[in-house]
Amino acid sequence: MAQRDVNCEVECVNGCILGAECPNLEFKAQASKFIEETSLEKMLEIAAAAIERRRQERASEPPKWIIPDDF
Repeated sequence: MAQRDVNCEVECVNGCILGAECPNLEFKAQASKFIEETSLEKMLEIAAAAIERRRQERASEPPKWIIPDDF
């Protein structure tokens, strides 16, 4: 059977439509394991750290000036 291009974000909202042929099964297993083994508090800590890291990255970037074409 030929490989079928599937936009999982759109087509698999109600579950995987490819079943055992899904190329993302490995990632699904990793995500399930993470969810089972990680407490909600730890997930919230990870999310807060990511948000803080992103905020610091943006703060260290130089300002981006946007000059309108009809100026």
